[in-house]
Amino acid sequence: MEIKRTKIVDIFNPELIGTDVCVKGWVRTRRGNKQVQFIALNDGSTIKNVQIVVDPAKIDENLLKDITTGACIGATGKLVESQGAGQSVEIQGENIVLYGTCPNDYPMQKKGQSFEYMRKHAHMRLRTNTFGAVFRIRHNMAMAVHRYFSDHGFFYFHSPIITASDCEGAGEMFQVTTKNLYKLEKDDQGSIKYDDDFFGKMTSLTVSGQLEGELGATALGAIYTFGPTFRAENSNTPRHLAEFWMIEPEVAFLELNGLMDLEEDFIK
Repeated sequence: MEIKRTKIVDIFNPELIGTDVCVKGWVRTRRGNKQVQFIALNDGSTIKNVQIVVDPAKIDENLLKDITTGACIGATGKLVESQGAGQSVEIQGENIVLYGTCPNDYPMQKKGQSFEYMRKHAHMRLRTNTFGAVFRIRHNMAMAVHRYFSDHGFFYFHSPIITASDCEGAGEMFQVTTKNLYKLEKDDQGSIKYDDDFFGKMTSLTVSGQLEGELGATALGAIYTFGPTFRAENSNTPRHLAEFWMIEPEVAFLELNGLMDLEEDFIK
């Protein structure tokens, strides 16, 4: 009978010790000798790896050669208390299935990588512990934002990403158009004609959900926007981002002191 997959985050449950388990994920490292091989496996459910101990005599030699850093595998075996340091449990590997190999030039090897190096391989940097931690923190912060406002009677309000408003001149905007930029028609004053554009006027990526949020507050009483906003200011400093997610509560009948109390309580 096929063993149902167990996420690695659940493998560390002491109640599973002594049972047969199946894990699937991507190889972080493989080391060992002719007598024993150790595979560190991660499936993204936790930042921690699970160690799979393999007897090379029980696994096809060519299969073991293909289990390199970055390869995708499934492994079944008995979960036991670990004899080595660094992990509480490990899997005595009995069977391994190779789902996908990985070339030797896989960019995210065991050695540490600098941020500059990871930017050159942005499609793979999520697999590093640093970015894995960042996105786990970001997930929990986003969930906390939604929980806070929902618990305090706010409605989640979706403001448009494409807009014709500059929101009180909040910043330079990225233009959005369906027009052929190589064949731009202009009027007598030299201005671009947008009659045949998708929205019939000049539109851009939003710099803020505030204006639509204010409308929402006059209908629903208390709303918050939480979504992507864009600024086209070409200032390459840590304080300037082309894209970022902004939290904007809008509340009807709220005076300054009440607003400051809301801000303080939310941040805390």
